Amino acid sequence: MNKLQQLQLMDKILRELQDLENSQTSVLKKVAQIETHNITLDDALLNDKLSDLHEEVSSSVEIVTELLEAFTARREKFYSENEKALQVDPTA
Repeated sequence: MNKLQQLQLMDKILRELQDLENSQTSVLKKVAQIETHNITLDDALLNDKLSDLHEEVSSSVEIVTELLEAFTARREKFYSENEKALQVDPTA
């Protein structure tokens, strides 16, 4: 795999990580909405399990965010170290 292909794959992975982060954030918002509705309903089953679910999803969001930040830094470092090799010859 050449440097350009590596960079393109890194960019694809970054887009997928961003999508994953957005998806996990949406799940977290849904859990919070259910928790809010359950304040009125006060269902015992939901009371028992929703806080655990919220904590798990929140932890997942944090992990994905940290991974996204770290991989973004790695991609930027790769780009700066290989910038000349990544330049496309306009005469080719």
